[in-house]
Amino acid sequence: MGQLKRLPSRLGRAPSRVRSMPKKAEAFYQSKEWRALVRSIKAERGNWCERCGSGHRVAGDHKVERRDGGAELDPANVELLCQPCHNRKTAAAKAARVTGGRPKV
Repeated sequence: MGQLKRLPSRLGRAPSRVRSMPKKAEAFYQSKEWRALVRSIKAERGNWCERCGSGHRVAGDHKVERRDGGAELDPANVELLCQPCHNRKTAAAKAARVTGGRPKV
């Protein structure tokens, strides 16, 4: 058994950390029109998540996503969500697209 400790590893070292590629926002979400719309909605409704009430990292999000036929610049199709609520909502919409069902939000 003592001889096994002297054998070199065939696997080598695993990388200490694997990083994912940085997310790139769609050009639409960088547009003046979108930013102005979200700014006006925040001024009207307040800078709070409309689902949980958090004030941390609140952003505008389409209720019906653009790729699902939602209106791009209609204030009625935009809700203010914190990052965790946005992630849950987006994951549910994506799962519904994959399975062909309706999102459970």
